[in-house]
Amino acid sequence: MAEKKEKLFDQFPAITTEEWKAKVDADLKGVPFEKKLVWRTNEGFNVQPMYRAEDIENLKSTDSLPGEYPYVRGTRTENDWLTRQEIIANTPAEANAKAIEVLGKGVTSLGFKVEETTPETVATLLKDIDITKVEINLSCCPCHATELAQALVDYVKAAGACESFRGSIDFNPYRRAFKHGAQIPAEMAAKAVELINIVKDVPALRVLSVNSDILNNAGAYIFQELGYALAWGAEWLSLLTEAGIAVDEVAKRIKFNMGISSNYFMELAKFRAARMLWAQIVEQFQPACKCSCKMLAHATTSTFNMTIFDAHVNLLRSQTEAMSAALAGVDSITVTPFDKAYKTPDDFSERIARNQQFLLKEESHLDKVVDPAGGSYYVETLTASIAQEAWKLFLDVEEKGGFLACVNNGTVQDAVNASSEKRHGDMARRKEILLGTNQYPNFGEMAADKIVNTGCACSCANKAEGEGEGKKLSTKRAASDFENLRLATEAAANRPKVFMLTIGNLAMRLARSQFSANFFGCAGYEIIDNLGFNTVEEGVNAAIEKNADIIVICSSDDEYATLAPEAFKAINGRAEFVVAGAPACTEELQAQGITNFIHVRSNVLETLQAFNAKLLK
Repeated sequence: MAEKKEKLFDQFPAITTEEWKAKVDADLKGVPFEKKLVWRTNEGFNVQPMYRAEDIENLKSTDSLPGEYPYVRGTRTENDWLTRQEIIANTPAEANAKAIEVLGKGVTSLGFKVEETTPETVATLLKDIDITKVEINLSCCPCHATELAQALVDYVKAAGACESFRGSIDFNPYRRAFKHGAQIPAEMAAKAVELINIVKDVPALRVLSVNSDILNNAGAYIFQELGYALAWGAEWLSLLTEAGIAVDEVAKRIKFNMGISSNYFMELAKFRAARMLWAQIVEQFQPACKCSCKMLAHATTSTFNMTIFDAHVNLLRSQTEAMSAALAGVDSITVTPFDKAYKTPDDFSERIARNQQFLLKEESHLDKVVDPAGGSYYVETLTASIAQEAWKLFLDVEEKGGFLACVNNGTVQDAVNASSEKRHGDMARRKEILLGTNQYPNFGEMAADKIVNTGCACSCANKAEGEGEGKKLSTKRAASDFENLRLATEAAANRPKVFMLTIGNLAMRLARSQFSANFFGCAGYEIIDNLGFNTVEEGVNAAIEKNADIIVICSSDDEYATLAPEAFKAINGRAEFVVAGAPACTEELQAQGITNFIHVRSNVLETLQAFNAKLLK
């Protein structure tokens, strides 16, 4: 008799979404569901606290397999991405020696910045490197891209590696526009046509760049990076097909170099949406083969959220970023070394950056699973939502004349800079958190001595025509305003001291002293915390004895009505007086001359800037 298998879940009735929401509403005890549990993303859509099968039942993308059009689940049937390292060296010979060294440590893709675009330089860079097994990526000034392409193609042909070579030349004529406000050279399309003709015999050499990582590092939101990247790629398709080149040839020469921010699931969904939308864009140009609709995507961890203070937290950020890209099925990844924000990365930081990817491969085995997020109600819904918002932006760019026109008139720069300004404002109010910078700083850390001026990151010193006349992207990292505060504190003759006058209700005074210590620690002030005082007079005397510049009273709202005025009078102008909280008696306290209050709604940055102006000498 066949063994009877009991299906345990058959014992439970199916639960509808309405029943789940009714249970949640009961637990919320009158607090609106939409207000408490639904959050609005910067991408313009709401995220629900739960998703069910019904949320994705109408999504056509869930029916495809990895390697199948529209490639939302990946362009390949495996997930062994390339581990890329950017080679930083003073000469081609040094770069070659370093490249050979890191190839022996697991790197499978190399990035070189090329100053002299001669055959000799290319030969020196690639000496003793097996270009049939290692991806080679070269970048140079756009005006010399054809020279570099010719030198590389000649080298590849001489090595008999035309069919097996994989790599790219970073031809990005928009770079100066974004970095310096220059106009795009009128001969951009002609130069691109020349490039494609030069590399025609090397099928896997990509020469048309879409560098949306520049937008990511300038503070763009996820939907903006994706929308503009699609418009950028579509501009290449339009320009070159109009010049008479087949769409299949153009599409297979485009490489997307994208950034990765720390919004884990959103970034994972971004790459899935990117492949899907790009496939649909290319299809509209009627390629001969749907394989031309595949996106080749390289991902680089962000520099926008990197910090100088508590710099090792950068490792946590870049690790989750790399994980997002790996799970999303990108073709290659560069993990930015954690110390890049304040100096040229050294051997140690480069080694750690490599190992971060090896950890994902060799220990976590993420390369063994293709599209593990496929079918996830949450990720599939995010993918569709991000795709929708990015597509709206793409269409808007197209209606305004295309990506080239929108860069030349500053539309793209204005939009990204507005996002950057908004994110800096959110940082100032702690709506956006950078651990160790605007929340939970390391109070005793000093960083000025470790900052090394690395100079301009652009490899070309020649100015473009019209440079500086247009609009450029912001280069401010998210942490830069807070870092300037701390560096100013370090440079001051006297480091301000903040004394916690803890008194009254035990729970409230502990909570508020911790809040206040983190608040003022963001400016690098010396924090003097205490277990508590029996009287205001005892606390004020202890603060004056410590030469406190700021005295923060930490107690409960009810006790502030009497304790705060008493402390304010006892201090008598010998230090700045601050109340931790926003008590109901605030107006009464202000009427008595108390003006400084810090709480969760405070603009931390502006408050600390005001104290710096008063205290630093």
